[in-house]
Amino acid sequence: MSDDKINTTEEKIHGVVDQAKGRIKDAAGGLTGDLGLQAEGKVDQLAGIAREEFADLYEESESLVEKGVSFVRDKPLLALGIASVVGTFIGWLLMPRRKG
Repeated sequence: MSDDKINTTEEKIHGVVDQAKGRIKDAAGGLTGDLGLQAEGKVDQLAGIAREEFADLYEESESLVEKGVSFVRDKPLLALGIASVVGTFIGWLLMPRRKG
């Protein structure tokens, strides 16, 4: 299971490196007038930002899952009751209504 987990610190570092690399390419492209290099730099910057944001979201979701698991372990009957009520409500919403 631990093989499936993402190393968020490593992802954040890669994101910062991508952003820095992108800034350098963007500046070099601006100085030399190479629009392709400049565009490539902007893409690298956006990729770095996306990578960092993904790592942050992954950390947040991981903590929410851990909270959910500990709630179910601590209060299994209450969790079952909540799941039953939610399931019944969703079923009621999705069932076709009879007209007549």
